[in-house]
Amino acid sequence: MNKRLFALKCFLVVLLGHIAVAGAATPVDEFYRGKVIRIIVGFSAGGGFDTFARTVARYLGKYIPGKPSLIVENMPGAGSLIAVNHIYRVAKPDGLTIGAFNGNQILGQLVGAQGTNFDARKMEWVGAPGYNHDLCVLHQRTGITNAEQWLASKTPLKLAGSAPGATTDDVAKVLKEAIGLPMRLVTGYKGTADMRVAVESGEMDGLCGFSWVSIKATWRRAVESGQAVVVLQNAAKAHAELPKVPLSISFAKTAEARQLIEAGVHQPAAITYSYSLPPATPKDRVQLLRRAFIQAVKDPDLLNDANRANLEIAPASGEEIAQAIEKLFKTPPAVVAKLKETLK
Repeated sequence: MNKRLFALKCFLVVLLGHIAVAGAATPVDEFYRGKVIRIIVGFSAGGGFDTFARTVARYLGKYIPGKPSLIVENMPGAGSLIAVNHIYRVAKPDGLTIGAFNGNQILGQLVGAQGTNFDARKMEWVGAPGYNHDLCVLHQRTGITNAEQWLASKTPLKLAGSAPGATTDDVAKVLKEAIGLPMRLVTGYKGTADMRVAVESGEMDGLCGFSWVSIKATWRRAVESGQAVVVLQNAAKAHAELPKVPLSISFAKTAEARQLIEAGVHQPAAITYSYSLPPATPKDRVQLLRRAFIQAVKDPDLLNDANRANLEIAPASGEEIAQAIEKLFKTPPAVVAKLKETLK
């Protein structure tokens, strides 16, 4: 009887030990307690990237064990190339620094652009809150109200850009090459907030590479009043809210031109707003942040905030972003060579 009682006690001790271990917090759960996560945005405050990041930052910590604080820091320059190089080469791979830079910089890596000191395939991807439904927008003072008028213009329009590798620069260059868009790119602006000011002041005529998400969040009144005119959609299909605005690829007259737009504009659009972590970030922290991100972008309060800010939430997982990047690097060599010539 005593032996049975002793055996029973031993069994209960082992069982309770297993229960305690199962219920205890894992190391990754405890890691974020009392910590601060920085989201580094590669553009100036007030633009679409910044608005997205600040919206996500308000809710992401809610879904991370330990409830860390989140702050957004702006690191503008070179179309967000400074930010991506910082994430890749400077930021510690500890899961406390998230990069929010223009995914179009990955296209720059594909074509061997100068200054791309990173390898997107080695980075860890958290996800994206939305995709880039890209547009060309002109100010009403140009007198051009549709794509056909612009294509027929004898005078190139001045388009604002950020830097080589930025969507505003790359999309304009691709469209000039692929469909003969009459334009002269003036680059060097820190972000779309600065570009909007330049267009409204008369310094610039418009810009391409401006997302419909960003426009709705930061320039909607100008579009609704007719001051800013959307003349082209640089996407694979029309947005439901822009049924009468033509697709730029519909003006492509050759197979090469269509391939150039697909590889240089359509594919990068899926990864434009992606959030990244430095290479070698511990896998358990990557997975935790991926799960938290997807939960955060489905949070009803975040969706309400996004709706008030005119942000269109259409999330992609970290795994989906990584797959899209792998697909981009499988672009046929001939198309890559043409892109390299176009984007130089």
